[in-house]
Amino acid sequence: MIADRFTDGFDPEIVKAWIADDPNPVTAAALQKQLDAATGEPGEAANRAIADITEGFQGLLQFGTAGLRGSIGPGPSRMNAAVVTRAAAGLAAALRDVVGEGFTVAIGCDARHGSADFARITAAVVTQAGGHAMLLPAQLPTPLLAFAVKHLGTDAGVMVTASHNPPQDNGYKVYLGERPLIGSARAAADADGRELTDAELEALTAGAGAQIVEPFDAFIAGKIAEVPSVGGMDLPDTGWTELGDEVLEAYTDRLAEFTDMAGARQTEPLTIVYTAMHGVGGQTALRVLEQAGFTDVHVVDQQHQPDPDFPTVAFPNPEEPGALDLAFAKAREVGADLIIANDPDADRVSAAIPDPREESGYRQLSGDEVGLLLAEFMAGTVRARQAVGETCVMANSIVSSTAVAQLAANRGIAHRETLTGFKWITRVPGLVYGYEEALGYCVDPEAVRDKDGISAAVVFAGLVSKLKSTGLTVEDQLDDIRQRDGVFLTAPLTFRFEDVDKITAAVDSLRSTPPAELAGLDVVEVIDLAAGSDELPPTNGIKLRLEGGDRIIIRPSGTEPKLKCYLETVAPADGFDSPEDVRTAVAECRQRLSALSAALGAYLGL
Repeated sequence: MIADRFTDGFDPEIVKAWIADDPNPVTAAALQKQLDAATGEPGEAANRAIADITEGFQGLLQFGTAGLRGSIGPGPSRMNAAVVTRAAAGLAAALRDVVGEGFTVAIGCDARHGSADFARITAAVVTQAGGHAMLLPAQLPTPLLAFAVKHLGTDAGVMVTASHNPPQDNGYKVYLGERPLIGSARAAADADGRELTDAELEALTAGAGAQIVEPFDAFIAGKIAEVPSVGGMDLPDTGWTELGDEVLEAYTDRLAEFTDMAGARQTEPLTIVYTAMHGVGGQTALRVLEQAGFTDVHVVDQQHQPDPDFPTVAFPNPEEPGALDLAFAKAREVGADLIIANDPDADRVSAAIPDPREESGYRQLSGDEVGLLLAEFMAGTVRARQAVGETCVMANSIVSSTAVAQLAANRGIAHRETLTGFKWITRVPGLVYGYEEALGYCVDPEAVRDKDGISAAVVFAGLVSKLKSTGLTVEDQLDDIRQRDGVFLTAPLTFRFEDVDKITAAVDSLRSTPPAELAGLDVVEVIDLAAGSDELPPTNGIKLRLEGGDRIIIRPSGTEPKLKCYLETVAPADGFDSPEDVRTAVAECRQRLSALSAALGAYLGL
């Protein structure tokens, strides 16, 4: 029997039905060719075809708070025209239910394989459903789509991107405007026979323009599941608005205004090396740097133009080892004061500074270090806003350093800790600055309710320039902050698994039998993040508090088969009389990080 030759009880009839309903003849033909091979002469070719088809038929690609993300290819478990059409139809149905006829959706895309096609499919589906689609020009950064949702006042936004994932992937991010957020919450409250409170309305308004969270993701997923067929959809070829450069112009105008307000224009000339990492941020980043006065900017030519294959890097992620090698080489060539690297969709940014102790001549700052430096810089603007009565809050995710919380406390600024992801950070009412250790920074939440690697790059260049004008370096600034607030050093520890079940088992094992000590430090508290708290909703993870204030958080990755561990060692500011005291404390904290990393890996048996 043919069915016996497919793993997990796979039925080839399902494949035939998918082929018949595929609106894209190219992927339909490719899948038919695979099916022919799988059901033909037994052998290696048939086995390869069976394995590939099975991988693409692990159920419909799940729509969650991250939208969709997966490898490009045929089948319900991958990114393709059929899956995107279903997702767009589900989103349109959800918006129509909540907002009604004439709902509006802004749509953007990066330069990945299939992105422009998926964006146009979305525009066509929205138009057919009675909505008004506004399609941004192709190959724009994710922050511009997030900006467009607020600037244009749309009910939703769709960004086709897989950010810094490998080249074979693509994705589908969804943002919601104010009308569907409040409309759906009001409907739920009406069903319970009550009215929304002022606090609920404030929180909903704060989240307008941010990525979706529960329960709207489940509502959209339910609507996607109700889509009976996509092959028979007679999608229009026109009917949506094709936007020109007006959103880009508005974004750069806003950023110029914000740069002036924050005092982030160039005050002392900087030589900057910039890399777009083969992504779509280059043109916009250079433009906004120039308008802020930074004209001595040298691009990494090999990585400046969009290229969906990312040929010069193993992974198109500035965090990955080797990703900045070409930028380091360019920086040595021109004597750069600063290296700025965006990821491919430019929602993240990394920075590196001169350091003769490093073999490359430059040290890449950690995401937590950049987050702390930006918080210190933004604090001056925040205090001015507080003086005129504004509510101002800084926020970061639970896996980020606790240094910004200490900084905020010492500067008289409110602070909030959130779950991982900017969909949570940007929902904090009164937010003026938010960050996450994975190179994500939101410096202008009034304009962009998401991480924005372009605006953060300009502000960071501004702070480096201001430091240089006073004869200080970034390292000097870090020492000054640490002398005042204490030393907070962080390090990530990641374990990749082939079997996802082993990740769950590792977390469950920690939950049931946590360590009593690690690297000679007593574990003084074990917090099960799945239980939730008054401050945080439940999430799958474990927090270990160690003596002296050190901390470890262990959680499964939300997007990859990884177990992620976040280590932090702390030295309080008490007794710091000089920068030398700070440097001694930094060295001691770094040694503890190394010891804790080894001890945790050994305890987990990994």
